[in-house]
Amino acid sequence: MSDTTAISYHYPNKMGRIILLAMEEILGRNGINAVLNHTELRQWINNYPPNNLDMAFPFEDLSRIQVGLEEIYGPRGGQGLALRVGQASFKYGLREFGPMLGITDMAFRLLPLPTKLSTGADIFADTFNKFTDQQVRVEKTKEKIFWHIERCPVCWQRSTKQPCCNLAVGILQEALYWISGGKFYNVEEVACIAQGDSSCTIVIDKPSS
Repeated sequence: MSDTTAISYHYPNKMGRIILLAMEEILGRNGINAVLNHTELRQWINNYPPNNLDMAFPFEDLSRIQVGLEEIYGPRGGQGLALRVGQASFKYGLREFGPMLGITDMAFRLLPLPTKLSTGADIFADTFNKFTDQQVRVEKTKEKIFWHIERCPVCWQRSTKQPCCNLAVGILQEALYWISGGKFYNVEEVACIAQGDSSCTIVIDKPSS
């Protein structure tokens, strides 16, 4: 049986709160309230989840928010905003999880960039696998890192003609920018569960040095 039926999956409250705070930063208070109203998620208006690790922010809510962005701002505008929300979410998440994971420690920050990128990908995947119902598998080659989301909240129960997990792409883009000290690398979603693929796969180009 597919895990998209019967069973409900969640992010911890802390991560739901991070995403809503990032949305407020990008859209403004009126903008996020409009999205929450449109998607019938009014319980979160001016009432973000508490800052704890209780598993109480449903995948369904995050997916509906992505749909709401596309319906209100149009497909291209909504996807662009979701990308920016993902980027802002990493910054909020770094403050909450960075010290716990050791990625803000000087020992990590002094690693060579390729090592730091590879180690960081493993740490981020472990964080999602440990603290959320999201399932991530990392695959590495000489030139690329493949971030496979095998249970994805961003496109949960959606059906689309193209990859739509822009929020996840934004998180990884900002993580790479931070880890590299301000460099830009290509980050692209090449497969998506919403379009019938077995996983949402995001490809990250490794730096050459």
